[in-house]
Amino acid sequence: MALSKLAANSFDLTDNYAFTGTTTGATSTQKLFLIKNIDASSSGTVDFVNGASSVVLDNTYKTYLFRCVNIHPATDNVAFQINFRDGGSNYDATKTTTFFDSGHSEDDSTVASLAYDTGADVAQGTGPQIAENIGNGADESIAGELFLFDPSSTTFVKHWISKFHTYNQADFAGSHFASGYVNSTSAVTGVRFTSSSGNIQAGTIEMYGIN
Repeated sequence: MALSKLAANSFDLTDNYAFTGTTTGATSTQKLFLIKNIDASSSGTVDFVNGASSVVLDNTYKTYLFRCVNIHPATDNVAFQINFRDGGSNYDATKTTTFFDSGHSEDDSTVASLAYDTGADVAQGTGPQIAENIGNGADESIAGELFLFDPSSTTFVKHWISKFHTYNQADFAGSHFASGYVNSTSAVTGVRFTSSSGNIQAGTIEMYGIN
């Protein structure tokens, strides 16, 4: 059978693929723009505030991405949390969220199937966790990413979704899927990451705008 080949420039890929250059005629306007890196060092909070320290969190981009790399808590068995500011200086925006997780122990003795975690979500509350049961051992950390959609909208609630992987305090590989919405039609102007107890001892959080 003859192999049929199609040229990339015969397809319109601009609305579906995140190419950052040109490939045989195919181009895209979808790109990641690094806005800010923050390195945590025994930090109580890691804050991204529109207009402060060169942070852009407005209608410049419709989607913002936060990548968290090797977040290491000072305290054992804690949750990694997110809060939003929708006016004033307090990170107390009301949220409704959902949370799923799964796990697998290092000794293969326990496997936890993907399931809804009723104790990890909030209903019209503050401070939802986006990862839990994080260990503070020397080699333990978490990594993942969170997308925030159209934070400057004054018409709709503000949706967000996240996926994180943890080195669990009980030597588990844990996957955590959290999502929700900020139940406010005011613009979100600040995003705060924090630990449920103690400080974020180390780690980097990168903020990107997606065009």
